[in-house]
Amino acid sequence: MKYLSNKNGFLGIDNKFSFREKAVIIPFGLEKTVSYGGGTRNGPKEIIKASHQVELYDEELNCEPYKKIGIKTLKPFKIDKNIKKALNKISNINKEILDKKLFPMTLGGEHSITPGCIVPFTKKYKNICLLHFDAHADLRQSYNGEKFSHASAIRRCLDYKNVSLISFGIRNISESEIPYLKKNSSRINIFWAKDKKKWNLSKFKKLIKNKTVYLTFDVDGLDSSIMPATGTPEPGGLLWDETLDIIRIAAKNSKIVGADINELSPIKGFNSYNFLVAKLAYKILSYKFLY
Repeated sequence: MKYLSNKNGFLGIDNKFSFREKAVIIPFGLEKTVSYGGGTRNGPKEIIKASHQVELYDEELNCEPYKKIGIKTLKPFKIDKNIKKALNKISNINKEILDKKLFPMTLGGEHSITPGCIVPFTKKYKNICLLHFDAHADLRQSYNGEKFSHASAIRRCLDYKNVSLISFGIRNISESEIPYLKKNSSRINIFWAKDKKKWNLSKFKKLIKNKTVYLTFDVDGLDSSIMPATGTPEPGGLLWDETLDIIRIAAKNSKIVGADINELSPIKGFNSYNFLVAKLAYKILSYKFLY
């Protein structure tokens, strides 16, 4: 694996700072099946660029988490235009990272990356719980004739029988997805956005307790007032503090073994959205390793 220098990688850490990495950032700007707004291929480089402005000290955790984690960033590489080959590539990368006993965090790209990302996790662990933030259920069998569409990402993950699902923020689902949802209700739990004021996070704590967790975060799970820089923005979503509450509970009560953040479509001149995602990535890593 070839890494960027500290200075050019995630967070822009001084090259003089020496550490042994525990986490690896994978820029993977796959954009193949977007159905509304485009630009996700530019997400990873803009997240990394914005991360250089993220304050390294975390006032909640009372330290500079990066010093206790060790974060390296893979050098950007060519992504195959064939989606099956691209997904196979990210599977192999994550397997190599897992084999080194490191934590992979993939920066997308569109949500179709996730079924590729989780393949080595489904093989390594007896059971894996997908903690899923999204505006959309992504449970279609296919979309526009493509079974590996971003609109089918979670359905493809659930093709693996040892994968269960906890979703937050869903507020857009098609009629065709409902029968599958009902048929698989024993391994799917959805915290619907419409019920946000009534969410019982104690229930979530029990659901996730002692689970092995892979976290997938589609940024359109956030409310479109704070995250319009995505291909399919939806009102009624998660706000910043609500999001951190959920991730904090997961970090404290389960074993998070990998993550991806996807569907950022940068808007030129509006760097605050790129910065939000960069800070989210740092928070996820900080919670994972410090709780």
